[in-house]
Amino acid sequence: MSDVKLSVIYYSATGTIHKMAERLVEAGKQAGAEVRLRKVAELAPPEAIASNPVWSRHHEETKDEPRATPDDVVWADAVLFGTPTRYGNVASQLKQFLDTLGPQWQQGLLADKVYAGFTASQTAHGGQESTLLTLYNVIIHFGGLVVPPGYTDPLKFTDGNPYGVSHVTGANNDAPLTDAEYAALDHMAQRVVRVAGRLRGEG
Repeated sequence: MSDVKLSVIYYSATGTIHKMAERLVEAGKQAGAEVRLRKVAELAPPEAIASNPVWSRHHEETKDEPRATPDDVVWADAVLFGTPTRYGNVASQLKQFLDTLGPQWQQGLLADKVYAGFTASQTAHGGQESTLLTLYNVIIHFGGLVVPPGYTDPLKFTDGNPYGVSHVTGANNDAPLTDAEYAALDHMAQRVVRVAGRLRGEG
């Protein structure tokens, strides 16, 4: 049994990233990790949320889910960050959370941990790779260890993203996750837990 502590920290507007996060939690637990699932705080004004029925419904469904705090990163040996793509960049909600971690960064509390990311966009070339690479710029400043899935398993030639895991939601944000993406999420969670365990001297 692994003693690795894994935090899955994400922002989701309409629910896709939330579903991906839940799968990562399940896979992390199956890999033997102790897992925390945390959603970052919503920054959008109520009227913006109310203007989109899917966003409004998901916001209501997850209103009682634990919110991310800096301790959730400090506590963890491995962290998986999830964000929808926003103009090829990290969503402001997750970015704001990352920007609050200055005190922990200054103390060196974010370094030497394993990190990877996951994302989604409406279109196949909607900035998924640039979003993950932008996220990893932050991890580099942390002194963290970016452990992307790469092509470390044949399944990655099916989902096709060596930078993390991503999903295309379609114009109506309603395209379901596929078996290929679930397999890729499982692989990424297992990989980061395994590498984090080795860093702890367990493997």
